Formats: sequence, structure tokens, C-alpha cells
Amino acid sequence: MPLYEHIMIARQDISGAQAEGLIEEFTNIITENGGSVVNHEYWGVRPMAYKINKNRKGHYAMLRLDAPSAAVQEMERLQRLHEDVMRAVSFRVEAHEEGPSAIMQSKSGRDDRRGGRRDDRGPREDRPKRDDAPAAEAAPEAESTEE
Repeated sequence: MPLYEHIMIARQDISGAQAEGLIEEFTNIITENGGSVVNHEYWGVRPMAYKINKNRKGHYAMLRLDAPSAAVQEMERLQRLHEDVMRAVSFRVEAHEEGPSAIMQSKSGRDDRRGGRRDDRGPREDRPKRDDAPAAEAAPEAESTEE
């Protein structure tokens, strides 16, 4: 069966539990039509690039599907009719990536950072101090000519 990645955005004013319920509802539609959901990720409430139906944020979710195209089309049709789903898009892929998506990886990477770029350079005591740096000998001192 073909492989798909499906991303949907739900209204911001529903709860997280209701957003998870939407994922379960559309998972059931896929399984009833002969497909399976390999993996799903709930990305949480995220800001959008532009307003959709007067909403600035939305609940994002991604489903990795192994389903026939008829099942994906039926799910998309029902999402267009559902009042809580604002946008949805499906992509056919050759193979599903292993591990979490790029969005989830960036979320976990943010938790590891403390204080921005300073942590990337290593501990402060391992770095050379300014007075340990070699003096610049490239510029000779100018001679003063007083007459």
C-alpha cells in the first residue's frame, strides 16, 4: 500500500484532549477503510504564519499512514466537513522516516539548550582567556618625529 504523511490543523479554542480525540477519530476512519496509522504525533498549539478563520494559532498533528488512496481521500473529505479542522494536507512518501519528525526534534533540542549559543562553545573554564591570547605583532609602532 502507498505511504502518506498527513498534517492537520485544528482550531485553537478546543482542548488538547479534544485534539487527541480528533486524531483517534481520523485514525478509526483510516482503519475502517483498510489502512493503518503507523505513527502519529501531536505537535501542540503552534502559531500560524497567517490568520485562518480569525485564528492565529492551531493544534497541529501529523499522521504517518500506510493506507490505500481511497481511505486517505475519505479522511480528507470528512476533515473538510468537520468544523474543528481548519486545514489538512497529505503527502505521498516513498518511505517513512525513522524516529520523530523535524518538529519534534526541534522541540527536544530546545529543552537541552540553556542560555543560547554559550553552551555550544563549551564550559567557560576550558576557553582561553583574553589575556592568554598572543599579542598582535603585525603592526610595528610608529616613530614619533618631533621637531
